[in-house]
Amino acid sequence: MSQNLNPSTQGSNEQAPPIIADPSHSLHTHTDDSISVATSASSITSSVLRFRSVHGRTYQNYDGASYWQPNDATQNDGLDLQHHMMLLIASNKLFLSPLTNPTSVLDIGTGTGLWAIDFAEQYPSASVIGTDLSPIQPPWAPPNVHFELDDATAEWTFTENQFDFIHIRYLTGSIPDWKMVYEQAYRCLKPGGWIEHTDFTIEVRCDDGSVPKGTAYDWWTQFFVDAGNKIGRTFLVTKDNQNVRWLREAGFAGPIHTRNYKMPIGTWPKDAVLKEVGAFNQVACEQGLEGFAVLLGTQVLGYSMEELKVIFDDMRKCIRNKAYHAYYPASTTWTQKPPS
Repeated sequence: MSQNLNPSTQGSNEQAPPIIADPSHSLHTHTDDSISVATSASSITSSVLRFRSVHGRTYQNYDGASYWQPNDATQNDGLDLQHHMMLLIASNKLFLSPLTNPTSVLDIGTGTGLWAIDFAEQYPSASVIGTDLSPIQPPWAPPNVHFELDDATAEWTFTENQFDFIHIRYLTGSIPDWKMVYEQAYRCLKPGGWIEHTDFTIEVRCDDGSVPKGTAYDWWTQFFVDAGNKIGRTFLVTKDNQNVRWLREAGFAGPIHTRNYKMPIGTWPKDAVLKEVGAFNQVACEQGLEGFAVLLGTQVLGYSMEELKVIFDDMRKCIRNKAYHAYYPASTTWTQKPPS
């Protein structure tokens, strides 16, 4: 689903249009259509993988850094699905910034590295660095991309004016100080370089009243609000354009552009692209339930695994309910460091 941008000297804030439900979509509470996705995890020696286990899921343990999602194969499959969903909803574009022959690119929070690999293949003359807390990237990659273990919340070791483009995606709930991260990006960008940040807010919404109050979706949203408050890392990064305010405070004084998306859960949209996005999103949501909530639920908010399992069952019923036209908001925001 493509949308025209209208950049101006004041920037732009492109709202996502309402999603029209497919009238032929069954209004039963039976399991929704889903797409079976399987990926293979790369083999990395256990001496490098300094992971810790929480209720059967593995998490990074990089120099004491704190990250709430697992880094095991199940969760990494979800990261790959999210990459595919963003390509679908962004008309197969890896970025929205108006880049011109970038030669030095940084991907913060690269995850499984698919975005960095795709970018490196599209721009073979560019040098692409992907950083992450976990070495979960595949062993195969173009020669112009390499991956580094690094913590984006610590002081960056990259030099001033090093990059033409800095890309950040899906770090909601991971950053205690977004202004600091944007300040580091500002320092490391070349004059005239671009920063682009795509993220989502863990807040399940519905525009047509098909999801009643009091479902597990409401609990899910409040769970991440409470967890974010406890750990000091918001899961509402893009809500009310507060990321735009942080960019301004970090020194980005030029036009700031935002494109907003609605990421449907399930195959209920009429639009063919959104229907496919929703199918993949349903798979990602279902297989990611435990990974999203186990560490935060047991270690931060004091739930037992038995309590969480009941909630997971209720969430699966919501996700599979064909009558529920649910989605969560996401957005891409990009701006430029002023040319010298």
